[in-house]
This record gives sequence, C-alpha cells and structure tokens, in this order.
Amino acid sequence: MAKRTYHGSCICGRVKFEASIDLSEGTAKCNCTRCWKRRWWSVRAKEADFKPVSGDSELSDYADDGRSVHGGFCKGCGLIPYGYVAKTEWNPEPYVSVNVAALDDLDPADLVAAPLQYQDGRHDNWWNTPAETRHL
Repeated sequence: MAKRTYHGSCICGRVKFEASIDLSEGTAKCNCTRCWKRRWWSVRAKEADFKPVSGDSELSDYADDGRSVHGGFCKGCGLIPYGYVAKTEWNPEPYVSVNVAALDDLDPADLVAAPLQYQDGRHDNWWNTPAETRHL
C-alpha cells in the first residue's frame, strides 16, 4: 500500500477532516483504560498530512497525563475522530492519532490487510504486546 488521502467525519457530520495515511505502516490497538473504554483503533498521520476541514472547534479538549490535548469528542455526537499527540521524550515527532472508524472512505479489506500492533498500555509496557489481545 502507499500513502492515500482519506476523508473522515464524526457521526453527526459536524467534524470533517482529511488525512494522508500509509496503512502499510500499521494501525494500533491498546489495552490501557482510555483506549479500552473508547474501543480505540488508531492509525497515525503526520501533522503535515492532516487537515481539519470543518468543525475542529466542535471537538472538546481533554487532559492526558495532566496536559491539555485538543481532539477529544465531538460535542454533537460524542465520537472521537482524532486527537493530537504531542512530542515527548518517548515520541520524537508529534502526530495525529486518527480513529479508523471515522474514515469514511476506508475499505474494510484494506484495514484488515494493514499490520496491527497491540500495545500493553495497561502495564505501561507500550512497545510490547499484552498477554491477551482477543478482546481488543
């Protein structure tokens, strides 16, 4: 697969975006409390490859490890279409974490063919696969 521009939105359509993503670089599912409760399945987009089209102001901000992060839930329908991930000591380049379920023109066959990384966030062992993944 190669990088492709996808169009995404929330359920009510207030929030719309475009993201150039290479699915062959993989998607991720994590077992931390935040991801588990949201049923989060994500793919990364570089900030330069991400463009809010409309409704970015309709997204709530949320706290992540004490930092305010933009890109929470849509105030209209509650879906979390994407979130910005800041540069940190473990993350050398900021990116946008995109909810694959918010990608309107994503072919399910392409998603299933993409590599999937499981992350053990529940035990702060992010770079390793948890012992159990069937529920993710």
